[in-house]
Amino acid sequence: MSRSEKFIVLPFKKVRGNVTPGEMRVASNAASAEKIARAMADRFVGVAAYSVQVDMESGDMSDPRILWQTGEIADIAA
Repeated sequence: MSRSEKFIVLPFKKVRGNVTPGEMRVASNAASAEKIARAMADRFVGVAAYSVQVDMESGDMSDPRILWQTGEIADIAA
């Protein structure tokens, strides 16, 4: 089993009163993910940078680990 750590940033917006994820951005490392998330923070109700382990053979992903967050975010693991 070949695992790889991936970094993503998700902005969140309000849709009909519910917090929903927007378009995902990929980052090359944890510091870059946090930098991207901080830059997006003023434009959304919430932003979070995540780390996730991906099994490169099966495509299975572990539950995301939050690296940095601000504002309102939704549980994306649910």
